[in-house]
Amino acid sequence: MKNVLKEILSTSLYILFVLCAVYLVIHFVGQRTQVLGSSMEPKLSSEDNLIVDKISYRFHEPERFDIVVFPFRYEENTFYIKRVIGLPGETIRIDEEGNILINGEILEEEYGKEVIQNPGRAYEEITLADNEYFLMGDNRNNSTDSRDPSVGNVRRDEIIGRAWLRIWPLNKMGFIKHR
Repeated sequence: MKNVLKEILSTSLYILFVLCAVYLVIHFVGQRTQVLGSSMEPKLSSEDNLIVDKISYRFHEPERFDIVVFPFRYEENTFYIKRVIGLPGETIRIDEEGNILINGEILEEEYGKEVIQNPGRAYEEITLADNEYFLMGDNRNNSTDSRDPSVGNVRRDEIIGRAWLRIWPLNKMGFIKHR
């Protein structure tokens, strides 16, 4: 009887340890998220399952072209995944030809899938605060992003982490290259 109680206690402590470790990993190191929609195509597709790195931004700030995850302000348990285009303190504008201008200079990038048809609120110059980022999907004409007033500029404290690893589908499994 004594051995049975000892075994139950040992197993209970082991399960408690595992649950605590899982909690710490999910809340402070990484979390799984699923891409829904085509806003990040061709880089990420709908139904892709990703692991989000939640720890690296504790040591450095998001950089231009990082792919980040943040919660949508108006719908609980809904997260968006977009690419960092504008950094804190910069001015952003999208001109009539669909060029993204950062501080008046055309942004040289290869992520946009096509010419931007709708500059949204970036038709006029937007100045980012010291803690704000301008985020866009790669599929520019099929993305609800910082150009839309419902998303707007995203504060640093809203960014959960950066896309790190695709775990599904298996044939596309691997680390996500941001640049």
